[in-house]
Amino acid sequence: MRLLVADDEAMKCLSLAQDLTAAGHEVVTCEDGSRALQLLRQQQFEVAIVDLRMPGLDGLQVLEQSRAEGIAAEFVVITAYGSIPVAVEAMQRGAFDFVTKPFHNEQLLPILRRIEAQQSDRALQTGRTDGSPAEDIDLYLVGDSPPMRRVKELVGICAGNDRNVLLCGETGTGKDLIASVIHRCSARRQAPFVKVCCAVFPRDLMASELYGHEKGAFTGAERPRHGRFDLAAGGTLYLDDVDDVPFDEQIKLLRVIEERVFERIGGTVPVSADVRVIAATKRDLLQRIRDGAFREDLYYRLNVLRIEVPALRDRLDDLPLLVRHHLDRIAGGQRVAVDPEAMDQLRAHRWPGNVRELANTLERAWLLGRGRISGADLALPPPGAEPAAQATAGDLEARLTHYERDMLVKALAATQGNKTAAARLLGLKPSTLRDHLARHNL
Repeated sequence: MRLLVADDEAMKCLSLAQDLTAAGHEVVTCEDGSRALQLLRQQQFEVAIVDLRMPGLDGLQVLEQSRAEGIAAEFVVITAYGSIPVAVEAMQRGAFDFVTKPFHNEQLLPILRRIEAQQSDRALQTGRTDGSPAEDIDLYLVGDSPPMRRVKELVGICAGNDRNVLLCGETGTGKDLIASVIHRCSARRQAPFVKVCCAVFPRDLMASELYGHEKGAFTGAERPRHGRFDLAAGGTLYLDDVDDVPFDEQIKLLRVIEERVFERIGGTVPVSADVRVIAATKRDLLQRIRDGAFREDLYYRLNVLRIEVPALRDRLDDLPLLVRHHLDRIAGGQRVAVDPEAMDQLRAHRWPGNVRELANTLERAWLLGRGRISGADLALPPPGAEPAAQATAGDLEARLTHYERDMLVKALAATQGNKTAAARLLGLKPSTLRDHLARHNL
């Protein structure tokens, strides 16, 4: 969906945009109510996520004015715990739901899924749709180079049937977005899209995370718990970094995909697995098979339909479109000029981090340039100075560590070093923030 996020806390706005974009949505941000209303008038959004306390117009005023002008976007309001009565009033005036600060960004995802399901139901009841699958694909996937035209063609084929899909490509190429677009354009679009990042779960928790467990299945299992296959029932289960599934867990996953049933940990009753599986990998799975780290039978079950997602350096013809797309999102629709020198630097860079690196580079440059981006604002290494791109786990870990440290530094700067306020801004417990700061020597 296309989302507007309006919050005068710049760091929260930034983290929301990044997490919601990673979940497959297109996000535009702004930091005051007047600008939010202007964007809602000028552009089409399915959802507006607005803070109730903002300069200019507050969130309630933006909602009221939008409703008075017939703007169709659904509203989700953000409020402090002490202002819940105001949030309830907002719902009485037409808001879909509210969340209270501090909150984790992923708390918004179930709300967005409910909005998407409601909009789909409404379209079916009135005999209308928001456009053909091909139009949706062009809306969400940016690029017109030959490699991207091929990707869009394959996405259309994948959306038109229920076969398993394997997405292959380097880190940062947009595999998450492509998976969400396949789901959004498929017959399962009204059911959940559930992402599992296979790289983040310890070996002993993988089975419980995927299949759930019964009460008493192991020490600490005080109540039954549904797994990701349960949560994705009727919809799509997206296995990101499937190459990181432990070898001894792969046979269980293969059985679920083949037989479409599973048992929860500690249970004996088979549970139906009505899901469509999309998997993504940054590694060469055939080499992993030769190394004895990945099962060949699982590979062929996943590799029914395959999309090779091109690296950014292999589709530089799309660079102007991508630059404009990301700057529109970052700047909240405000016009941002890019100097010819800066565009030349963007074309000359090898982009080891692909589209994700491009988005982060443009965001940093926009913060420095404020309306005009020069070559100096990009701060890119000269051509030939950066190492060649290698899609390795070490690269991913290093980039995640760098990103985490950067977010911590920005949060501390935004709160003048107040750790409690920084934790609230990032949606973390103060003790968790202290652990992160210690790990990064901050």
